Amino acid sequence: MRIPTLFLSHGAPPLVDDPTWVAQLRDLAAALPRPKAILMASAHWESAPLMLGATDTVPLVYDFGGFAQRYYEVQYRAPGAPVLADQVAALMPDGETVARTRRGLDHGAYVPLTVMYPEADIPVLQMSLPTLEPDRLLELGARLAPLRDEGVLIVGSGFTTHGLPFLRDWSPNAAAPGWSREFDAWASETLARGAVDELADFRAVAPGMPYAHPTIEHFAPMFLTLGASGTPDKAPEQPIDGFWMGLAKRSFVTA
Repeated sequence: MRIPTLFLSHGAPPLVDDPTWVAQLRDLAAALPRPKAILMASAHWESAPLMLGATDTVPLVYDFGGFAQRYYEVQYRAPGAPVLADQVAALMPDGETVARTRRGLDHGAYVPLTVMYPEADIPVLQMSLPTLEPDRLLELGARLAPLRDEGVLIVGSGFTTHGLPFLRDWSPNAAAPGWSREFDAWASETLARGAVDELADFRAVAPGMPYAHPTIEHFAPMFLTLGASGTPDKAPEQPIDGFWMGLAKRSFVTA
């Protein structure tokens, strides 16, 4: 069975304390075929050329600050995925450099996985985002699409809105600012129409910009997910919506 692809709004470490979001992620995972391996691309790892993370073991990168100590003690001892790393490298075009590193999973990768697959028994590989340009990420996703037939779950992990400099209320249940609501409504409607060209032009056409994404790395993983779907102009399912700390946590699944 061909495995769907995911775009997740991943949340900060306290996501695990939000019962609504936890339930949504668990339901999402339960509705998917069980993957043989997981390939994660997180907004928190930009590096060119394309880099592949640790494969022998899967350490964690606590790439955040100012949280309670317990969030720095989380473990997620998933198996490494050396075979998947070889497969990813083989799918790249001739002459494309693929580097390898012992870097572990950052919070954009492991935080949702601790909820979705808490047993940590599925091999996980994280890859870097070698570009933030939507067209190039669509092409990269298309190259990775054959992995889905091998049982690999391809996940782009970002956030549908991420205007952290413009937040005034940092509580989880904070009211969403107007720019966050407007951008999220646009994203929902544009995804529903399968208007991938409009999505790719979000910096110019989306309401709420540039407040929704003063930097674009948290929206970029969406295009890897859409490219890997093989049909980026087909409307995905959007099983998770709503806001957390005023940011849109919209997530979607492609067939």
